[in-house]
Amino acid sequence: MAVHVQTRGLKNPPVRGPKVRERAERMLAALRMPDAELSILLCDDETIWALNRDYRGKDRPTDVLAFAMREGEGPALHQELLGDVVISLDTARRQAAERGRTIVYEVTFLLAHGLLHLLGYDHQTDDEERRMSARTDALVAAAS
Repeated sequence: MAVHVQTRGLKNPPVRGPKVRERAERMLAALRMPDAELSILLCDDETIWALNRDYRGKDRPTDVLAFAMREGEGPALHQELLGDVVISLDTARRQAAERGRTIVYEVTFLLAHGLLHLLGYDHQTDDEERRMSARTDALVAAAS
């Protein structure tokens, strides 16, 4: 299992890469994906805003983005390559305060959410939302 964590646009990140990597590895183990490869970018609002605008057409920051490698042409060649999860630590910090959570919990929650998107989960319908929410909770528990 290979988990790569980078930071961009952050001077003093409230959550460090090794902690996020460890939690991602626990999630992948819980999913029984020992050969999976995942990239994680911890960034500021400015960075995620540009990505959200350029790739989703939404001109605002967001908390998490997921760029799946299992979609489109050619995914069968590298099934172990999941894709990229991008988390704004600026937004995560605000959301953690609003929700009465620690920043570590919020980032873990966002990581689980993004990882599930990479695996094809979505939340467009009530049924999808319930299923994804339950899987998110299970991954957060596995990572903690």
